[in-house]
Amino acid sequence: MSTEIPTLKLISHTLCPYVQRSIITLLEKQIPHDRQYIDLANKPAWFLQRSPLGKVPILLVGEEVLFESAVICEYLDEITPGSLHPADALTKAKHRSWIEFGSTILTKIAAFYSATDEGVFEAKRQDLLNSFQILEAQLHSSPYFAGDSFCLIDAVYAPIFRYFVVFEQYQFEFFAQTPKVKAWGEALLQRPSVRQAATEDYFEQLHEFLQRRNSVLSKSSNIGLINPGL
Repeated sequence: MSTEIPTLKLISHTLCPYVQRSIITLLEKQIPHDRQYIDLANKPAWFLQRSPLGKVPILLVGEEVLFESAVICEYLDEITPGSLHPADALTKAKHRSWIEFGSTILTKIAAFYSATDEGVFEAKRQDLLNSFQILEAQLHSSPYFAGDSFCLIDAVYAPIFRYFVVFEQYQFEFFAQTPKVKAWGEALLQRPSVRQAATEDYFEQLHEFLQRRNSVLSKSSNIGLINPGL
């Protein structure tokens, strides 16, 4: 492993949970970097030339480009001392499996907040509840997924829980039957790296984004957002 950290710039969007994963990893590993936010509704030409999928995040490593948050986080972990992964190979593989599960939850979240039909909306809500029931069975200690040690899997799930700060202000309860998942999320949202991974106006921006969806949730979001104080 090289002892010299290359020049890094993370190309970001304020609401992207995959960007937040990468920022949390950068902060946890105390890696110097620059960060540039772009408007995904008006993507700069230079970004489209450098991002093969046209998505954020991308990490500029000198003149090289990395894309996909899972790859970026693994790279950041590998180029710095210590590791946010468990040392045991099987445990590490299990963490990677549950990281993929976290990505499926993000897909379900998007389906939930985009649903325009009441029946579909409720089905997507139940789908999320089922995912959290599955996660509940995996949590055996606290405050983090693996106990006292903050791991890369925690960096992945922290942005997921940030959505539910807003959803629950719209009077949708998701964690009544999953107390261990609820406690995990609360611990993650208090961690400095997690708090610093989002902009100060993140919750206001998310609220405004949801209001524009013309969905079942957007009608609930018209109640307005109470400052969550996170």
